[in-house]
Amino acid sequence: MKIVVINGSPKGKSSNTNVMVSSFLKGAQEAGAETINIFLSEKEIEHCKGCHTCWLRGPGQCVISDDMLEVLSLVGGANIICFASPVYFENISGRLKVFMDRMTMIGSPHSHKDTKDEDRHSKSSKEQTPKLMMISSCGHPDRDEFHVTSLWIKRIAQKMHMELIGEIYATQGKFLTEPPEDMQLAVSNYLQLLEKVGKEIATNMKLSATTKELLDKDYYEFDIVPQER
Repeated sequence: MKIVVINGSPKGKSSNTNVMVSSFLKGAQEAGAETINIFLSEKEIEHCKGCHTCWLRGPGQCVISDDMLEVLSLVGGANIICFASPVYFENISGRLKVFMDRMTMIGSPHSHKDTKDEDRHSKSSKEQTPKLMMISSCGHPDRDEFHVTSLWIKRIAQKMHMELIGEIYATQGKFLTEPPEDMQLAVSNYLQLLEKVGKEIATNMKLSATTKELLDKDYYEFDIVPQER
């Protein structure tokens, strides 16, 4: 089992989003998974030129020479790909958006499975296709902040013919790194839940209904330690 996180926070390792990612990957590691946390803030990835040379020459044949191929090589063989980003102006971070624009180099000009050949290909490759997840934090207490991100990741899953198996969203992300005293227990319990999520994903490649229900809550509601079910 190999789980790769594409971490789009400009703050990298010190980010609120990475607190969530680290707990998730800790649980996955404890379940025996190989994990890689790729920080886009540490990579040089240029903007896509929109030339579509990659569609003519073949996947991976980009005219830009930067760290993109290095990142893609780390992603190779992944069973789970998890995108992670804070909410910036109601959307994913610019760094993650630039990376995703460059993913054109491994994609297809088709927006949907709109041909028989495309449909047959997606079915035949279903077993080899990684599954997809999303992790995000925002500064405000309103979970509506994640509406665009949730729509985006669903469209990405459709575009890449991948199954979306989990979305993890945390409001008031600043308290994940610096929780006030009256929220420390709730934050600790929430991070334990994310470890449980990592274990479930690494073991079953899906989340239980109970875990999904817990993830729909805000972490400051966790005044007791989540119990194993």
